[in-house]
Amino acid sequence: MSFLIRSYQESDTPAILDIINDSILNTSHNYDYEPKNLVEVAKLFEEKIKDGFPILIGEVGGEIGGYATFGRFRAKPGYDKTIEHSIYLTKKAQSKGLGTEMMRQLIQIATEMGFHVMIAGMDSENVGSYQFHERLGFKEVARFSEVGFKFGKWLNLVFMQLILKSEN
Repeated sequence: MSFLIRSYQESDTPAILDIINDSILNTSHNYDYEPKNLVEVAKLFEEKIKDGFPILIGEVGGEIGGYATFGRFRAKPGYDKTIEHSIYLTKKAQSKGLGTEMMRQLIQIATEMGFHVMIAGMDSENVGSYQFHERLGFKEVARFSEVGFKFGKWLNLVFMQLILKSEN
């Protein structure tokens, strides 16, 4: 199946909202409890664009199958060369190479923008995400026990990092 990766457009917001809310309501991949609304997601993405961060949209068979973006890791200036990314795919879009290609493009953009480290944060039970990031060269650097709570149980957060290959 073919796919297309392109930049976010405001008209993508309803489909992205569905992807985000599915992860909130049905998984421990996203530690939020309450579904987002269209205004919240549009504002979040507006801020990313204003701050110069990319938002990639992946289409599979002409339908939006996911998105990938990054933003600040932490607010202090000492962290300015480190970013944390997010990537979410619909179940239908998984295992087709879309996520891998979206991440390769996101990593390339981050490198070209001069960032040094990309961080991935995930729930420890999200084995698919862990293995996906390992295949892309990410290494586990931290595991925080019981820092999240959702669906009546404590959750463990894993941080993985990729040191970006700079041209300098």
